[in-house]
Amino acid sequence: MRQEKRINKQRQRRQFRVRNRIKRDSTRPRLAVFRSQKHVYAQIIDDLAGRTLVSASTLDKELRGQVPLGGNKDAAAAVGKAIAGRALEAGIKEVAMDRREYKYHGRIAALADAAREAGLVL
Repeated sequence: MRQEKRINKQRQRRQFRVRNRIKRDSTRPRLAVFRSQKHVYAQIIDDLAGRTLVSASTLDKELRGQVPLGGNKDAAAAVGKAIAGRALEAGIKEVAMDRREYKYHGRIAALADAAREAGLVL
């Protein structure tokens, strides 16, 4: 139990450190990514207004038919492509990546690479 608490506190500190660095240094909207075991979620947030501008996840009707599993790299790439397309439609070209406490590899990197390929500047 002690070890779980310690690991959760470390994870939370890492999350706050990444998010506060992005909020402090960037004037761009924030691309926040959350991953669970089964799904991947992404949303672009305007911190000044406190609003979500665009969102996409593997639970969306459009993406559910494209990817059979929501918790792998292919699904993350599909979410990255979808969020980039929706952001460009909304007039958002540049965002700051908020990876939370996750390392930049695997599903997080796949989502970011797909968003870049679709035209979003991270």
